[in-house]
Amino acid sequence: MANAFAKSGFKAVDVTMNSIIDNEESLKSYSGMVFCGGFSYGDVLGAGGGWAKAILFDDELRRAFEDFFSKQLPVLGVCNGCQMLSQLREIIPGAENWPSFERNNSGQFESRTVMVKVSGNSSPWLEGLSGCVVPVAVAHGEGRVELGDLTGAVELDSLVAMRYVGPSDEPTED
Repeated sequence: MANAFAKSGFKAVDVTMNSIIDNEESLKSYSGMVFCGGFSYGDVLGAGGGWAKAILFDDELRRAFEDFFSKQLPVLGVCNGCQMLSQLREIIPGAENWPSFERNNSGQFESRTVMVKVSGNSSPWLEGLSGCVVPVAVAHGEGRVELGDLTGAVELDSLVAMRYVGPSDEPTED
């Protein structure tokens, strides 16, 4: 991920949770953050939840992340990083309508290529891409988006960044 951002012109720095915990790194010096995917907190389902709890249940870490999120800088979560961010919504301003990511309906780990259509939204990561349909490789055990009672709020607020689409570019759940 750092390499992709560096090749795109950003100054990318790899920061580990341990370096933040040990006070070797301060989040104050960063102007954005990407929480990378993969099984960084163990090769288990729900790894993003463990990552979130490491932040929420440590007073110093919680304050550091609350301060960072209060600046409303660009943040991107990929895979477990996205799952982790969704579980930090209580400390991220404006995140109260964020979804949770639940076990797939199949009950299995799923891996495939899907098509998504970029919605018209305010995501700085997708600026200028509204309406584009792109293939995305997905591999997850907990990729089912659960909105609960927030479905209408999400639609009205145009918070949906991308939608799964079928062969005719129409939204689908298949």
